[in-house]
Amino acid sequence: MFDVKEDRKKMEDVIDRFREGMKKVRTGRAHPDMISGVKVEVYGQFMPLNQVANVTAADATLLVITPFDPTNIQAIAAAIRADQSLGLNPSDDGRVIRVPIPALTEERRKEIVKTASGKVEEAKIAIRNVREDARKAIKVATEMSEDVKKRAEKEIDELTKEFSDKVDAEFKAKSEEIMKL
Repeated sequence: MFDVKEDRKKMEDVIDRFREGMKKVRTGRAHPDMISGVKVEVYGQFMPLNQVANVTAADATLLVITPFDPTNIQAIAAAIRADQSLGLNPSDDGRVIRVPIPALTEERRKEIVKTASGKVEEAKIAIRNVREDARKAIKVATEMSEDVKKRAEKEIDELTKEFSDKVDAEFKAKSEEIMKL
């Protein structure tokens, strides 16, 4: 009998990566994950922001970044300014960096939803790739009868649909969150 547990695990991993990617999508409210992708050049190498500073959301419109080493303040602020996709303008007082989160315009919200839909397509492609790998494994399995192979393919297709629907549901929720004023 064909076991889909391994394929289910692979699809769950795709969903987890999709959720992590969606956390980084800006919604109009300050959230530390918004700038988690920023790389800062410190000590001669690029490091993720969370390895050189503590990032907190002071309120819905302000992120506060406290560097572990105060000499890195300028590099952190420059790295945030350099990431044009964020559209943020940090200011520092020598100890902490404050990043005000501007309100999103309707046009910018639609643009963000469109960008997020690209992540949806990537997740669905990854799910379909898992399905294709499973189908190939079923086809080459010589110990299975044709009936068992058909049932296994049907099971894989149902699993694919289930996880595609999960991606759609996550995207719908995120879209509503982005478009909400």
